[in-house]
Amino acid sequence: MSFAIKLVFSSFLVIASLTVACDGARILGFFPTTSKSHLIIHSAVAKAIAEQGHDVTVVSTHKSIQKNPPFRYIQLDIDGFSASKLSEMVVNPPPFYKKMHVMLTTFNGYANSSLNHPEVKKLMAEESFDLVILGYFFNDFLLGLGAHFKCPVVLSFMINTVPAVNGYVGNPNEVSYVPSTLAGGKQPMGFFQRVINFLFVNVGERLLVSNLHYWYQEDLYRENFPADKYPSFDEIKKNVSLVLANSHFSQGTIRPDVPALVEIGGIQIKEKPDPLPEDIKSIMDNATEHGVVYFSLGSNVQGSTLDPVKLQALFNVLSQLPQTVLWKWGDSVLPGESPNIVYKNWLPQDDILPHPNVKLFITHGGGGSVVESSFHGVPMVGIPIFGDQSSNMEGVVKQRFGLSIDYSDLTEEGLRKAVNEVMSNKMYRDNVQRFSKLYKDRPMTSRQTAVFWLEYVLRHHGAPHMQSPAVHMNFFQLASLDVIGFLLACFYVVYRVIKYIFLLVKSKVWKAKTKSKNE
Repeated sequence: MSFAIKLVFSSFLVIASLTVACDGARILGFFPTTSKSHLIIHSAVAKAIAEQGHDVTVVSTHKSIQKNPPFRYIQLDIDGFSASKLSEMVVNPPPFYKKMHVMLTTFNGYANSSLNHPEVKKLMAEESFDLVILGYFFNDFLLGLGAHFKCPVVLSFMINTVPAVNGYVGNPNEVSYVPSTLAGGKQPMGFFQRVINFLFVNVGERLLVSNLHYWYQEDLYRENFPADKYPSFDEIKKNVSLVLANSHFSQGTIRPDVPALVEIGGIQIKEKPDPLPEDIKSIMDNATEHGVVYFSLGSNVQGSTLDPVKLQALFNVLSQLPQTVLWKWGDSVLPGESPNIVYKNWLPQDDILPHPNVKLFITHGGGGSVVESSFHGVPMVGIPIFGDQSSNMEGVVKQRFGLSIDYSDLTEEGLRKAVNEVMSNKMYRDNVQRFSKLYKDRPMTSRQTAVFWLEYVLRHHGAPHMQSPAVHMNFFQLASLDVIGFLLACFYVVYRVIKYIFLLVKSKVWKAKTKSKNE
């Protein structure tokens, strides 16, 4: 057999072995989220890997985002949480300490109820999986699913990573030049921004929130995964093989990432838009003279919870525009009627934004919405309300893709001025369309990237070789405080020895001099 034939045959065997290693893998996507916008991201990951022929089961607490999903879908009915409750908390946010309490108790109670649902208990008792994809959001105790099924865990995260997520793969928190996602701010940071960022990350996120969060999560873990059957919480936290983050460096945050953190920004965006429903298509196709303004405050904010004065300001501005306005409105009572406004309780955002007649997107500034608008080259006016939305819109303003007005500062005059400025100034559309080309310029699409790394983890049985040593180090080791302490101790010992020798020599010299004088 010639060398060339041997080489081809060997290559075939290698490829075949890799294919067998991950073909038909059984994958569990566990997404007990309170927010549909989170589920959109996680479901896109599940769909991408399912379309490669893997046997995927998705468990969630909402109706499936996909109309005909290529995976088995189990919807859980969980009591104790409602969209209106979340909407109220979003529009009228409580003080920080109360907000943290709500997040730790309500969201984790929701996740705990999901884990203890009869459907999930049956799944855990009767089935096995080769990989767990966990939709991460203050639900660390669910990492126990990896221990239960004795398989690797991958985290799906819907925005830029935060210190809690970075810690799972040993990703460095470079506070000197990487702004916190939750604190806001954009690169490059000025001196006082760096001071705020340093305090927020090290004192707020890592010292206060992380410790409080850890204790709460550890209790839930022990409750659901008892010590006589499962590893400790600290050990199971080291079982994260990969983090898939819905971000991309072209969006403006430049930072170092370890191999186990992979950016898949825009994975929820269809590579080819689906056909629009006939009524929406007709409205948009006919809006050739002035175009369309698309308005949505996302999946969590209900119109009925908006401040009546601010809602009236929104209606007054939008009803006076020459454009047709597509307004996502989920409540039965409308804020007003105008011939140019079309209300819908649901709108296919990712299919609307690519339409050439869309002139402006008025958005709450959620990560998914900003990415979709940027991807399709549509300028924005943002009304950030909660979480990372202010930070997202800061980026939009800084890159001149649009303007932003905080919900607390929303007035009719301010909104009208912002809308008119963005639609009349060609700069905003030119900038965002230029970015659209940049954002799409990648060696692989988001879906291809996610699929490759998920199958990589499967092929290499969790890919432990990709894990950063930082995962197994404590805070003192990571900050080299133990090394600094050791070196200081060494310097102190050397100093004491030198001082002792100096004093000893000095004493002997003094004695010798004294003796010679006396003689």
